[in-house]
Amino acid sequence: MAGVTDRAFRILAREHGCGLVYTEMISDQALLHGNPKTNILLDCRDEHGPISIQLFGSNVEYMARAAEIVAGRGADIIDINMGCPTPKIVKNGEGAALMRTPALAASIVTAVAARVTCPVTVKIRKGWDESSVNAVEFARLMVEAGAAAVAVHGRTRSQFYSGEADWDIIKQVREALEVPVIGNGDVGSPEDAARMINETGCQAVMIGRASMGNPWIFSRTAQYLASGEILPGPTLKMRRETAIRHYELLARIKGEHIANREMRKHLAWYTRGLRGAARLRGCINQGCSRDFFTREFWFLMD
Repeated sequence: MAGVTDRAFRILAREHGCGLVYTEMISDQALLHGNPKTNILLDCRDEHGPISIQLFGSNVEYMARAAEIVAGRGADIIDINMGCPTPKIVKNGEGAALMRTPALAASIVTAVAARVTCPVTVKIRKGWDESSVNAVEFARLMVEAGAAAVAVHGRTRSQFYSGEADWDIIKQVREALEVPVIGNGDVGSPEDAARMINETGCQAVMIGRASMGNPWIFSRTAQYLASGEILPGPTLKMRRETAIRHYELLARIKGEHIANREMRKHLAWYTRGLRGAARLRGCINQGCSRDFFTREFWFLMD
């Protein structure tokens, strides 16, 4: 979700009922070197409710120092990403690559937990590949090192996001731990979330890609889990109003020039599944002004 879950996206997710939001992944070294772009990722102004600051790195001391910085910036939770499969991340021994070095991973958690007072959580995968599935053992080690909760994506790193997520591994981790387990993978609807909770026993569900252009998934899921009621999907008017709200947030936070560029992908997601959406994608890619994103484009939808 790098490049997606920025401050504007998180504000919208919260407005639509998300109970816990995560920042984009923040590099420990970039943070320590004062990288301006990294400081933008850490900006959580105007956000209310618990926020988890997501760190990645493979150096014990760097991670501990980075954790101190983000704790000082008001992080409610510090999440250590040990599940990212991206090649540029794993080639440095970070992200999902840490599942191949459990002792180092545990040392990082121990050091971070010792430096901050807020909860420290860890996100992991099923394993590196099918020949090295170690989520249960790895999760136990993270908890022993000080993790307050573990999020489990039911795919191996070698799968990236292909195939089906293995929810049984989430269940196995849940049965092995006494701390909360967050299930992740293939939750695209309120019914999926309920089924994951019922089948795995996990205490929370993490929704990622299914929320792109679809913040209503949070309120619809919360309602379904609370009452069993399936709320209707968003109308065209709701999509339009939310997309315009998204653009205005982006423009206020990042400026119109950046908002004009970044809103293109979000608008493609907001219109996904609508009649004529494929035809409109070409128009979206030509968008270059506030007027286009807040008025002109929506005339094309009528």
